[in-house]
Amino acid sequence: MEFTISQSTLKEELGFIQGVVERKSTIPVLSNILIESLGENEIRILGTDLDVTIRCDTEAEIKVPGSMCIQARKLFDIVRTLEGGTVHFKKLENEWVQMKAGRASFRLAGINREQYPEIPIFKSAPMKLSSEIFNYFIHNTAFAITNEQSRFTLSGAKFMIADGIARMVTTDGHRLAFIEKAIDDAGDEKMDVLIPKKALLELVKISRESDGEVQFGEDQNHIYFQTGGRLLITRKLSGNFPNYEMVMPKDNDKTVVFDLAEMKNAVRRISLMADERNRSIRMTIRKGEVEITAQSSEDGEGQEFVPADYSSDEEVTLGFNWQYLQEFLNNVGALENAATSDSPSANEDAEVKETDGDKVRVKEGRGPTRISFEFKDANAATQIRIAGDGAYDYKYIVMPLRI
Repeated sequence: MEFTISQSTLKEELGFIQGVVERKSTIPVLSNILIESLGENEIRILGTDLDVTIRCDTEAEIKVPGSMCIQARKLFDIVRTLEGGTVHFKKLENEWVQMKAGRASFRLAGINREQYPEIPIFKSAPMKLSSEIFNYFIHNTAFAITNEQSRFTLSGAKFMIADGIARMVTTDGHRLAFIEKAIDDAGDEKMDVLIPKKALLELVKISRESDGEVQFGEDQNHIYFQTGGRLLITRKLSGNFPNYEMVMPKDNDKTVVFDLAEMKNAVRRISLMADERNRSIRMTIRKGEVEITAQSSEDGEGQEFVPADYSSDEEVTLGFNWQYLQEFLNNVGALENAATSDSPSANEDAEVKETDGDKVRVKEGRGPTRISFEFKDANAATQIRIAGDGAYDYKYIVMPLRI
């Protein structure tokens, strides 16, 4: 195989694939990518960890058709240091690959094509949803997915389409994120699947640059997402997702509304004084204000007041794990959840935040400005919503801490 490709194009496509390629795998072949020719002017690049696969089709000048398998991380590290222009690849004997760019030349070790795992065959993607809706769904729910690997059915999102409505739900057993939206031209199509967290984050990467649609479909074991020339294939999570409707409060009769930025900054500051073992903070809600306090026997205590509009005359004190609040406040205030810092499509001006070990770039400025807490008393779950949001039905439910 021999071909030439633009450095910028190759860098972009390799960036999308890095997230699924195994760097330290017990199966060495999974640290490689497969490159195949498609006709005279296109190549296909594939990366997989056997659970999630990304396939990118992109333009290239094919001189000799064929295929090659190259170590993914090493190739990406080299390509992103090159200064534009074109990159020339030529497959040599014994699976070696020669790579030239300008005055630089490299000889890379490869593996035999036959060693690369078989990829599920993409059949069809009969359903579609705008990339903006998909990204909004994922951004506002993915942070509530559990990180405990033993809780297999909670390690992804429940995604449903039925009766013209798309829904996504996530939970870790302590908090739950729910979002739904009516969609146009849904037809009679239905879907009810569990999508792994890793697949959700990778889907955001490959679709966020697109202003168009994400087409998707499923078979017995896999879900397929296609946007432009990029395809993501993921294994379904198996098992029964909890009955999330039982968790949603139905008799919360008190509402307090406040400024998002003020509350986010206050929680961030007061959490510094919270006990490290239970991460608890208190919110005392009364007419005109919310008092936020935290204390630690070792470090001391903190107190801050946030102006608020409260619908009741009854003073109520609620206890929360500050991290659950902070993650919601951070994510709901940023409309875009971009790729990891390795992605070439990440906006260089965006702020990098880390949530549960996942580095994401977020762009602030277009998000909501006011948030409402709906509650009954200190022992019942609190429902948090975006005040006045009519485009999406978005709810974040947090179980209280005993105080």
